[in-house]
Amino acid sequence: MTPRTVQIAILGAGMGGLGMAIQLRRAGIDSFVVLEKGSDVGGTWRDNVYPGSGCDVPSHLYSFSFEPKLDWSRKFAKQPEIHDYQLHVTKKYGLRPFIRFNTEVADARFDEATGLWHIRTVAGEEITANVVVSALGQLNRPAYPKVEGLESFAGKQFHSARWDHDYDLKDKNVVVIGNGASAIQFVPEIVDKVKKLTIFQRSPNWVVPKDDRPYTDREQSMFQRFPWTVKLHRWMIYLTLERNYLAFIKDSFFSKLFEKAGRAELEKYIADPKLRAVLTPDYPAGCKRVLISNDWYPAIAKPNCETVTSPIARVTADAVVTHDGKSHPADTIIFSTGFETTTFLAPMKVLGLGGRDLNDVWAKGAEAHRGVAVSGFPNFFMLYGPNTNLGHNSIIFMIECQINYIMQAIDALKNPKLRWLDVRKTAEDAFNDELQQDMQKTVWAAGCSSWYKNAEGKVTNNWSSFTAKYWWQMRQLDLDEYSLVG
Repeated sequence: MTPRTVQIAILGAGMGGLGMAIQLRRAGIDSFVVLEKGSDVGGTWRDNVYPGSGCDVPSHLYSFSFEPKLDWSRKFAKQPEIHDYQLHVTKKYGLRPFIRFNTEVADARFDEATGLWHIRTVAGEEITANVVVSALGQLNRPAYPKVEGLESFAGKQFHSARWDHDYDLKDKNVVVIGNGASAIQFVPEIVDKVKKLTIFQRSPNWVVPKDDRPYTDREQSMFQRFPWTVKLHRWMIYLTLERNYLAFIKDSFFSKLFEKAGRAELEKYIADPKLRAVLTPDYPAGCKRVLISNDWYPAIAKPNCETVTSPIARVTADAVVTHDGKSHPADTIIFSTGFETTTFLAPMKVLGLGGRDLNDVWAKGAEAHRGVAVSGFPNFFMLYGPNTNLGHNSIIFMIECQINYIMQAIDALKNPKLRWLDVRKTAEDAFNDELQQDMQKTVWAAGCSSWYKNAEGKVTNNWSSFTAKYWWQMRQLDLDEYSLVG
């Protein structure tokens, strides 16, 4: 095929990719393409359609600041409403002509001679671009456990992020492997339908109440008539969540309050002392993702629900066998085992200056300058990259900070004498040294294993401080931190 050349190529049409495309259009830049492997926009909110799927960030903060939604139905929106919002902004800003659906990227290679990125799709098409913005996110590739005998299982098996709605769970013996953020949403939805629900738990979670409810007609009317009240409401939510960062500082007063709330919730719903012991974490709150729910504990306390902590030994045609020798009947296995989070851009290959492979550069753990740029990979930027995930606030806030930063880089590249920007290794190292030093003060760096860390125990996903600090650092692009090649 004849190569196609654009100024900017965006990889992914989730919240990050849509936000980036909107800002390009608002800036009058139309020479861009969004490459999306799926058949529609939405990313994780297109894929995660399991029963009860929703967001654990309040609705009014889980939306773009420049495009507020005045009519959120409840304080914590469910998946259909969030996806509808994504479809709305796609239509309003005329993004569909710029999006190439069902187009998965195989690799991207930087050509030093021309200063262009050559992007090759899985179908073999090549696209060239001055700038590449990866908006692939951290929660897009389901992780599956390695369990002996899965191939011999005669029943139905699927991942929660690939839910099969055509399959009827009624009166089935259902096994759920994993008890994380997805499980606590879909288990309460299915527990009354199934014959027996067996949850395999590797470690318990800290679970705190969810302050959720529908917005009243009066509130909806106020938001519609006085849009400034939505801005005020959004700011109040932001400041409340920002304060919660204090709960993730090791041994802080607020962390103890968090744990107290978690224990109170456990004692409120779980009367059985044996089950309560099984569900009590032995690590600081926040070391793993803190979960919010009002119906998780009531669901797993039901008589047809069993929580199993003995590790899985193997799977047979009709059961899951644990190391203690017990056999648990199974017609269905649902994997609630999360995502491959620490490899970031994999399986896509990214080759920078001198043919260096980003996967090799990240062999000991992914890191980037301010979470968006990597030395040796000119004009390549990331949204929701290394160390920009949050445990206490809205990732949309972080993404908007990143988009603003990248837009400044794109503006600098309008200079006809400038071919590319490449962040200096010294600047990148200084940023990450400070970040990892700050990280040691937080519970995210505590001894437990979590999806925030790689196999070596390095926290590669989370931001280490208040989001206000990140905003302050990202408000202005510092060209002194970059090598400018003309």
